[in-house]
Amino acid sequence: MIDELTKLRKLLAEQAELLVEKDARIAYLEEQFRLAQQKQFGASAEGHPGQGELFNEAESEADLVEEESETQAISYTRKTPKRQSLPKDLPRETVVHDISEQDKVCDCCGGELHQMGEARSEKLEFVPAQVKVVEHVRPKYSCRTCEQQGVEVKVNIAPLPASPIPKGIATASLLSQIITSKYQYGLPLYRQESLFKQYGIELSRRTMADWMITCSALFKPLVERLKAIQLKQPVIQADETTLKVISEDKSTCYMWLYCTGSDSPNENPIPNIVLYDYQNNRSGRCAVEYLGDYSGYLQVYGYQGYEKTKATLAGCWAHARRKFKEAEVAHRGADRGKCKTGKANWALNHIQKLYRIETRIKGQSPEQKYQVRQTESLPLLNQYKAWLDKSVLQVPPKTALGKALGYSLNQWHKLVRYADDGNLAIDNNRSERAIKPFVIGRKNWLFSNAKSGANASAMLYSIIETAKANGLTSFDYIMHCLEHLAASPDNVEGLLPWNVKLGKV
Repeated sequence: MIDELTKLRKLLAEQAELLVEKDARIAYLEEQFRLAQQKQFGASAEGHPGQGELFNEAESEADLVEEESETQAISYTRKTPKRQSLPKDLPRETVVHDISEQDKVCDCCGGELHQMGEARSEKLEFVPAQVKVVEHVRPKYSCRTCEQQGVEVKVNIAPLPASPIPKGIATASLLSQIITSKYQYGLPLYRQESLFKQYGIELSRRTMADWMITCSALFKPLVERLKAIQLKQPVIQADETTLKVISEDKSTCYMWLYCTGSDSPNENPIPNIVLYDYQNNRSGRCAVEYLGDYSGYLQVYGYQGYEKTKATLAGCWAHARRKFKEAEVAHRGADRGKCKTGKANWALNHIQKLYRIETRIKGQSPEQKYQVRQTESLPLLNQYKAWLDKSVLQVPPKTALGKALGYSLNQWHKLVRYADDGNLAIDNNRSERAIKPFVIGRKNWLFSNAKSGANASAMLYSIIETAKANGLTSFDYIMHCLEHLAASPDNVEGLLPWNVKLGKV
């Protein structure tokens, strides 16, 4: 009888353990389902509404941190929509709409009406692009006397102007149009081929692809100079994304991105440089080869490949926040008390406080940012770390919330580094924004045929995004560079975007 009772108790214990495992598995699958729904159908914005600390979880954490109550009076004035004025430097054509002579007589007394003023309105008209042929005529000269005497005749002729494509029909303006259409506006070459057909021009995508590779070779000295300047900066942000290259043996290749400065021109003294680097893998060796002996700050997300570089790594709070946003979405609709959704919201609110400080000190000098971060951000970071250490013991590690807590703890020494140097940003969103144009373009042209094409894409994306980061119109800058590089390819100092005097965006 005792043996049977022992067996039953053991069986019950096993069943209870099995139920716990199944409940955990079901909760995990429900999390994944909600995350998949959000990814497929939900908004991609990661904004978190500022709702103060009105969550139940905040009360349970009162023993850990004491929050000061804040009362905010929110007031605003609603702006009336107003159409932006058209640029003054655009060509203008004036069309006068006058009434007939009969209507210029007063209906009451029959007297002649006088003009008391006028009403003006502007309409924007689009003039389709014009394509023209520039014929270069070079007269030839020879000596008639030498011809009559049978002496070898020397023919004098003016040299051809330097051209980006020697013996080709493409001018710098045509090449700039093709480059910006593909790499800035995501228009694949086969679509451009059909576009040129509308003008009666047979321009194959193969020819244009060859032109892109030739142009990228012209830009190589300029990109190498930009890279040399970039590697002297105190902070570099990096990111990488996938790329399909048909001729490569590997199914997935990568486009790496390295940027310095800001994507807002003239925001800080650090040069705005955005450079792409094609590699056929995601190994940390790729970053090591690009950065070489660079020992400044490298601001990245949590990918371990960057650990192999000699740079000092700084973390990204946007990625840490994203993990908690995913946890909040994963638990949405579930039992909040059981799933502890309040922890995710507490973390999001606390991180938002750090971002409010960064918004307030935007545009200040690195020294000023450092002082504010030490006095205001550092105490918040210490509170956050204490909360992490306590919360990680209360949450299963395999849940979305557990993964979010684990990410912040694993990356903590990198996440707090921005408080020690005013040159660092709180996140590496700068690099994410810089790599986005490539991701958008990839959705249109899908893949590169060969390694040479992928390298050309990296080179041309680098020129376009660096021009944009410095407030230049990409079309004008590329045309200007091609004209000068064709004539003197080694003279690149005057072609650096901050040394070029062109119209700003």
